[in-house]
Amino acid sequence: MNALKYANLSLLLLYPVAWFAPLMRAGLLPLFGMSEISVISGLQALWQSDVALALLVTLFALFAPYLKTIGLALVHFRIARRRLLPALEVLGRLAMADVFLIALYIVIAKGMGLGRVETAWGLYLFTACIVASLVIGYLTERRARLPRAEQ
Repeated sequence: MNALKYANLSLLLLYPVAWFAPLMRAGLLPLFGMSEISVISGLQALWQSDVALALLVTLFALFAPYLKTIGLALVHFRIARRRLLPALEVLGRLAMADVFLIALYIVIAKGMGLGRVETAWGLYLFTACIVASLVIGYLTERRARLPRAEQ
């Protein structure tokens, strides 16, 4: 259980890194330089153009994964009850939806052929954080179902 605790706590540091890391590089034409886009820079642009979508992406990309990580830490340190685990699973699924949205945007942008889009290391880090959180949540829930003597 200690490994799960520390892996989960490491996500509290890795998520902010992933939010500021470049998700992709995009350019209008091959002649011009590529602009790096991160979760934070994307959110800043969204707040200026579409507030409703910005709220939704903020929920998926920032609040859902971070709240899930904090919730799992509370369960790991026995501050919160295990009954919280199903709600945390829902938060994890919301966070995964954001990864799918980003992937969809990349596919659409590449399909239009107007510019160039390249994935960057931040997309892989963000995806790894979300998947790690899902795995940690699954293993925590699995261990919660075991009798105390087997843990």
